[in-house]
Amino acid sequence: MKIVVLAKHVPDATGERGFASDGTVDRASSAGLLSELDEYAVEQALQIADDHDDVEVVIISVGPPAAADAIKRALQMGASAAIHISDEAIHGSDALASSLVLAEAVKKAAPDLVICGMASTDGTMGVIPAMIAERLGWPAATLGATLSVSEDRLTIRRDTDVASVTIEAPMPAIVSVTDQSGEARYPSMKGILAAKKKPVESWTLADLGIEQTAVGLDAAWSKVLQTTQRPPKEPGRLVVDQDGTGSVAVVEFLTTGKYV
Repeated sequence: MKIVVLAKHVPDATGERGFASDGTVDRASSAGLLSELDEYAVEQALQIADDHDDVEVVIISVGPPAAADAIKRALQMGASAAIHISDEAIHGSDALASSLVLAEAVKKAAPDLVICGMASTDGTMGVIPAMIAERLGWPAATLGATLSVSEDRLTIRRDTDVASVTIEAPMPAIVSVTDQSGEARYPSMKGILAAKKKPVESWTLADLGIEQTAVGLDAAWSKVLQTTQRPPKEPGRLVVDQDGTGSVAVVEFLTTGKYV
């Protein structure tokens, strides 16, 4: 079985994040890393590999040269190989164009199963798995809290506010898993050393047969038109109860959001 995991290189959420002058994410302003939500997808693929024989886990990531850091992290966790799709023309692509690139990459890689995170931690749209499935004509089982495979079928459990639903689908298929699917493993020293020898292929739009005019900022259906800098965090107020009115001030704040 061949499993492809879609892994995105995103700005570190704990650092300063902003936008460039063209409305795209300013990736130079902060360090990047493998999206935390995609780590859960990598983990689920590795668990399937642990439980079944002859399973190959391949990472596919679209992004600039710096996206190699996200790929390296997934390989250190235990993935078998990776494909890095890097082309300057992809810069500024929206979800529609991104799904086109990823769908063609999946088609070329020819896996039995594609696993994604529930959303990216930068765009947080969560629509890519369904878009890819539509382009490929594959079933999509999204937002799985659990994932299991048996022969040529997969099963997920989707937890909602009112019920838990079990969904089955034939493979090949595309799946997204939530942050409830299981904590991602940390790379071991053995995994870190082994990752240096694992194959990483580099693909461009030409390798996927995609015209440059079909992607990028000019082809995007949605764009960021304006941004406003987040205001600095204001310090909180210290209530000192010297005359017995401290409790009144706290109650007033909890009920009205204002201090007396």
